[in-house]
Amino acid sequence: MKKNIYNILKGTFLVSDDSFRNWRFILFISGLAIIMIASSHSADKKVYEIARLKNEVKEMRSAFVDGRSKLMRLKMESHVIKAMKEKGLAISENPPQKIKVKKQN
Repeated sequence: MKKNIYNILKGTFLVSDDSFRNWRFILFISGLAIIMIASSHSADKKVYEIARLKNEVKEMRSAFVDGRSKLMRLKMESHVIKAMKEKGLAISENPPQKIKVKKQN
């Protein structure tokens, strides 16, 4: 047991006659580690992208709500009356009358 640990620390398992098998295993484990690191980086990138898109959606939603509230204020009758007074138009004193058109055959 003590000899095996000493051989591992010394690195003789990498230069011995049957070391080809050990090198294949080491390269296999290294390849798996590289794939795992790449997968982790890809997942992190996606998490950051999702967070950025959520912030963008929040900003767009608040801009939409702000625009909608401005539109509601512009459509109010009091605002329309005020804007028309500036242009010289006033509210009619007489209520509107319906005009009926009869069809001619």
